[in-house]
Amino acid sequence: MATLKNTTVNDTQFFTLPAGTTAQRPSSPVQGMTRYNTTLGYIEWYDGAGATWRPIYQAPSVSVEYLVVAGGGGAAGYNSSGGGGAGGYRSSVSGESSGGGASAETPLSLTSGTAYTVTVGAGGTGVWGDPGGGSQPASNGSNSVFSTITSTGGGKGGCDQANNTYPGSGGSGGGARGNSTDTNTGGAGTANQGYAGGSGGTIPWTPAYPGGGGGGAGAIGQTAPNQNTAGAGGIGVQSSITGTPTYRAGGGGGSVQPGSGGAGGNGGGGQGGNTNPSQAGVSGTANTGGGGGAGYAATGGSGGSG
Repeated sequence: MATLKNTTVNDTQFFTLPAGTTAQRPSSPVQGMTRYNTTLGYIEWYDGAGATWRPIYQAPSVSVEYLVVAGGGGAAGYNSSGGGGAGGYRSSVSGESSGGGASAETPLSLTSGTAYTVTVGAGGTGVWGDPGGGSQPASNGSNSVFSTITSTGGGKGGCDQANNTYPGSGGSGGGARGNSTDTNTGGAGTANQGYAGGSGGTIPWTPAYPGGGGGGAGAIGQTAPNQNTAGAGGIGVQSSITGTPTYRAGGGGGSVQPGSGGAGGNGGGGQGGNTNPSQAGVSGTANTGGGGGAGYAATGGSGGSG
């Protein structure tokens, strides 16, 4: 065995590397060892951080923590409607939580120099729910994607008009409409991403049927607590991934006639509207995945982008 130090090779021909089979690899390799693998037919080097031999053309992998939040659901605005659900929330940040009460996921192992898909989901559209105006229902938020991690868009809020729409399921579920003809169950959330939306008011709460709050990443949307109060949006989840503790993915508040609209969930959820005067729902905050607040006799709020 010869040990060379500070060696410079000046030649136009070749430099012969040590060669051997996979079985002949050093038994106690250290970072940077380089050899020609005759079994595999390529030059390889030892990556100490990854504790593995890699082809010379393969860059080392890095462990990446992520926070992926989808777009929040939109809400409608007509009489008593439900708030939009927050976008799905998935996190691998150590010591923090994912949505729906789940623990942090496993960080991703990514290879330097490789292109990975990154898609920021848009918030769902808020609408004016008057069926006489030909309105369509509000829409769910769009998915956000990072490599193999997909967070599901938030569910739309239910509406007492706009074709009498039920709340949508999603990352977090939309809040149910207030209505006298059904049980008004909130939309379902997605496991390990967010919670269900709240239920709306029904008989015997005539003449008011308050809507339920949209689900958040950290809590179920509030069921309408009484005849004159719509449900608040569920709270989001706090993360310090940017260095500043911030809540994201809160649900939108429901609307009611007459009475008080539901508060938006902490984490970008929009406030719900109420009468005196008629109010539009507040849109979810951009880049939080917050659900839109429902409007009363005015347009519902759109969901916040992821």
